[in-house]
Parts: sequence; structure tokens; C-alpha cells
Amino acid sequence: MCTVLGYFGADMPQEVFEGYLRRTESRGPDASQVVRLPGGGLLGFQRLAIMGVSPEGMQPFRMGNRWAVCNGEIYEFRPIREALQRKGFQFQSGSDCEILLPLFQEQGVELFKKLDAEFACILYDGDTGSVIAARDPIGIRPLFYGYSESGGIAFASEAKSLVGWVKEIKPFPPGCYYQDGKFVQYRDIGAVEQVCQDDETTICQNIREKLIAGVRKRLDSDTPVGFLLSGGLDSSLVCAIAAKQLNRPIRTFAIGMEEDAIDLKYARQVADYLGTQHTEIYMTPQQVVDHLEEVISNLGTYDITTIRASMGMYLLCKAIHETTDIRVLLTGEVSDELFGYKYTDFAPSAEAFQQESQKRMRELYAYDVLRADRCIADNSLEARVPFGDLDFVQYVMSIDPEKKRNHYNKGKYLLRKAFEGDWLPENILWREKAAFSDAVGHSMVDDLKAYAETRYPGDDWKARCAQYTPVSPFTKESLLYRELFEIYYPGQGDMIPDFWMPNKSWEGCDVQDPSARVLSNYGASGN
Repeated sequence: MCTVLGYFGADMPQEVFEGYLRRTESRGPDASQVVRLPGGGLLGFQRLAIMGVSPEGMQPFRMGNRWAVCNGEIYEFRPIREALQRKGFQFQSGSDCEILLPLFQEQGVELFKKLDAEFACILYDGDTGSVIAARDPIGIRPLFYGYSESGGIAFASEAKSLVGWVKEIKPFPPGCYYQDGKFVQYRDIGAVEQVCQDDETTICQNIREKLIAGVRKRLDSDTPVGFLLSGGLDSSLVCAIAAKQLNRPIRTFAIGMEEDAIDLKYARQVADYLGTQHTEIYMTPQQVVDHLEEVISNLGTYDITTIRASMGMYLLCKAIHETTDIRVLLTGEVSDELFGYKYTDFAPSAEAFQQESQKRMRELYAYDVLRADRCIADNSLEARVPFGDLDFVQYVMSIDPEKKRNHYNKGKYLLRKAFEGDWLPENILWREKAAFSDAVGHSMVDDLKAYAETRYPGDDWKARCAQYTPVSPFTKESLLYRELFEIYYPGQGDMIPDFWMPNKSWEGCDVQDPSARVLSNYGASGN
């Protein structure tokens, strides 16, 4: 990953701005640069070199009187660059993001609709004084904004860069661009223009082909690539596709608690089946407690599910960073929002299933992809999310939701059916889902709850919960997370839309814990 930081006001000393930029140094440890723009604004960039790793690929990029910084991957950018070169544009590096300024000169803000990319970018047009920022439709790449006391606007990859000098830190809305004071939505990731009525055979073929294409694009890197492998369906499919595409052993990584790591055995089965170079990492209850505050400070959230699921992922990525040369990690996020969770088995209708999927996709930036970004980026690695491929997402969202509901006593039936054959062992392909925070070991969540009990031994914890609104903690565990969050992000609780919880309006889903373990249909999941 990389860091972008921009401020558009005339009252910021450059050395102060550079201090805010250094707060996210782990995102871009290779190089750092700040430029002062005409009019007094500042653009900063910290680089994790992935594509076009030569010094010429360092940002901010400049073309004439325009500047740009971008944390992103623009897929299949080479044909675009070649077409621009034929028009006379010149490039200094092999960086994919260097094409942004030529595209902006040709297309203006319309370029964001056309990008096949995960990105967060800031552009400044010195000819017009125009300030532009934009974020990809899912929000896979992070971006925040806010206004200083003097009224200047700031944009940052992480909220921590804005703490202390921006009054209210807000997530930059995915699928939108900002231009000169106005936010414009260029794509709604949950919208479906026309329901797809393909038959099951065609649906499965399209799912398979589009996911393969999504993985293939994300294998393009000038630095070593690895794969997070939980042993669940989603990460296993990403690994299986990559192994076939590369036709050589890939490097896979899994983590679990020392006592009861549910998924390590399944990850090992997948690794053996695919012939990967597999690494297992074990974590202890003490490590979980010791790293909790660090994880929350890096995540910038108090959401229970996100924090639980981040503990294993963060420690795994920390080990990968410290012991390997891997720079890029492919992960399995975004599948659940498209194909369903355990709790969506309780959806009362196809319409309700679709509405829930749309809601989850629109809010995904605050949960699973936030987790993936911070756990990976704050360990100086880059996350790539094949299930978030825009063409794949658009197609799956358009499938008749009645066909995505669990009529088969098996969640994600269409996805599983699409990859029947020699992709994965049968017991992996058709295995019931376990939540990642459970799969690393049921004891981990229990350890976190037990630790929260020691922090709040008296009876006043409910009164302490009430001081945080509108999203109030409701358990000792959630209070612990909120109070740790407030240390690093005081008064910024509105950055998170709500606790991630099953839809409580559905019968069977009015539960007090976000884990699928508490649902009546959990059954053999995770065993």
C-alpha cells in the first residue's frame, strides 16, 4: 500500500504537514515526498513500490501544471498507457498510476467511471485551481477527509493522519469524487440496473470465468506475491485459481491459536492439494491481549467483528512482513457480501436478501475491507481482493436473488457449484463456513471476552457505555474496544456507521453477539 495526504489551505507549515504524514509511514516505507502547490496547498506521498519500482515511479506525479497522488492498482493499465503514448503522452516510469494525469487531461472527472481499479487519489489542477479527490466504488483503498479550523479541506489515507487538526474526520464515500466543494457519486456498487435471468449453468460459468479473470489481473506485480489461506472456501478458491494461472507453486500463509486452530488443518489440506509453499503461524492468548490496543489504534474502529477478525490477520501479516520478501497479498474478502452469510439463510424473501446484500456492499468500506487494508498495509504490504473485481461484483449483484438464497442447505451454493471439478478437494469445496475470528480458534474470542471482564470488574460498565452515542457499546467487550478507540480517535465515533450485526429484524437473527456461533443454523460450521 501507499499513503496519500493532501491539504488545501494556506495556513499549514510544511514541517507540520510532514509530521502528519509520518503517522502512516508503515504504509509506504520505501520513500516519502511532499510538494507545495500553487496557492499554498500541500500534497504528500509515502511509497510502497509494487509496480514500476524504479525511483521514477515516485509520486506526486506532475504533468505541466497538474499534480496527482494515488494509492491504487489500475488493472490492465499497459494497453491504456500504450494508447496514450500513441497520442503523444510521455511516461517516466512503469507505474500504473502515472496514467491518471493524461487520462484526466483527456476525460476530466469522467475517468473515474472507466477505471478498473482499486484506488484513492487526489489531483490538483493548477490551471484552474481545481481540487479533485476520488475513491473506488467498493472503498477497498481507504480515504478520509475533514476540514481544519480555518476551513481548509484535508484528505488522507488513514484517519490517524487527521487526528488533532481536523474537527470531524469522515470516511470519503466510495464510488464518489469530490470537486471544488461538491461530492458526486459516479457509481453505486449496490445498484442493479437489470436483474440477470441466466440459467444455473450459465450463471456458474460466468461466476467461474469472471472470478478467474479477477484473480489473473491481480497477479501482475513487479514484487513477490503471496496468499492468505484460511482453509475456508473463499481464500481457497483464490489460491486454487492462482496456482492454475501461474503453473508453479504459490506461497500460502495461515494462522491459528495454539490450542484449537480450526482452520489450520483445512488450510494444510488445500496447500497439499495445490502443492503450495505453505507456512503456518501460531498465536497465543497473551499475544492477542498484548496486541489488542495496537490493532485498534491501527484499525481506527471499535466494531466487534472487525477487531476480532483482525487479531489473527494482523499477527499473520506481521510475521509475513518480518520473515519473507512478500510485498503483495491476495485475500478472500467480499464474497460473503455477494453470496450470503450464515444469517442470510434467515432472509424472509428474495427481496430482503438482495436489500441486505446491497446494504453490506455499500458499507463494506467500514468493515472487512477496512480490516484487510489496515492489517496488511500497516505491515508494509499491499492487499488485493479478487472477489472485489468490479466486473465480477456487478454480475453477481445482478443475479436473481432467489437463486442466491440458500435453497440447498448449503450456503454459497452457486459459487461452490461453479468450481466443481479439480479446483479443490470436495470436503473443502462443500465445507460449511466458519467466521474467521472463530476459525483461528474458538478460544480467541473467549480470551478477549475474559480480558474485558478483568477490565470492568464492577457494576458501572453500563453507565460508561451510555456516554458513547449514537453507537453505544452493549457488552464489556465492546466497551473495551470503544475506550481504546477513543484514546487514539477522541470524539470521532461517527467514522463507523454501526456495529456489524446480523439483521435483527429477521426471525432468528435478534442476537447479542455478531458471531455466527450464536445462530441456530451454525451447526457443524467451523468443525
